[in-house]
Amino acid sequence: MHVKNSEILLAKTIKSLKKNTFPENLIRWLRTLANHDNTTILAYFRDETPQILVTDSETEAVHQNMRQVYLSGAYLLDPFYELHNSNADTNLYRLSDIAPDQFSRNQYFLEYYQRTTIIDEIAFLIWPSPQISVHVCLGRDIKSKRRFSIRELSSTKQVVPIVETLICEHWGNLRFSSEDQGEDTLHRMVRLVAENHSINLTKRQAEVALLVLRGHSSASIGLRLGISQQTVKVFRKQLYRKCSISSQAELFALITPLLVN
Repeated sequence: MHVKNSEILLAKTIKSLKKNTFPENLIRWLRTLANHDNTTILAYFRDETPQILVTDSETEAVHQNMRQVYLSGAYLLDPFYELHNSNADTNLYRLSDIAPDQFSRNQYFLEYYQRTTIIDEIAFLIWPSPQISVHVCLGRDIKSKRRFSIRELSSTKQVVPIVETLICEHWGNLRFSSEDQGEDTLHRMVRLVAENHSINLTKRQAEVALLVLRGHSSASIGLRLGISQQTVKVFRKQLYRKCSISSQAELFALITPLLVN
């Protein structure tokens, strides 16, 4: 699509701010830059379930299990949610660049993400207000069967300031459902494992468990926690022994159902 058409669609998007037609216009404008197959716009909060703001896809599988699986707890293992938790800067991020080193081998990927048929995904991370982020995710799935090109990534990255302004203007009034800070994932996991399985995890064991579930290798966990890879292996061995399991798949089966609402 010619640059002129892109500019016309941007103008139309700006004019539709605060209106019901804004998401549709935003998607049409961004498609002139990224030529993506699907769009997912989510709001992430401090310790609350994310809110779906927009979904758009011709491939049914992309959003088929989003409410039943993703929103009910699987989002806790999502690399984009981890960006939110780490207060990452406003920018455009590519999933393959931010995902843990063993992401494609972890159970979250195998049991949920892979089934969406998404083969490449980029996301604008925007902060309309402190502790609330909006992610505008643009994906490629089985419809096109191809990844984003360097040129498409470059063109899309250049409009980060524009997307930030648009998102903050349109969704700047997002609020928490409660002013009380909820229980964070780590403490919730420790409590639920104790209540349901009579297993008392230490904070470090719980940290290691959560990172394993998110797809981090022992080396990656060591870097994140500031400990040696050998120490991580000791914690993993203690964790598996305490839980009477021997694999990541068993850890996923033990803990993930507890985190699902």
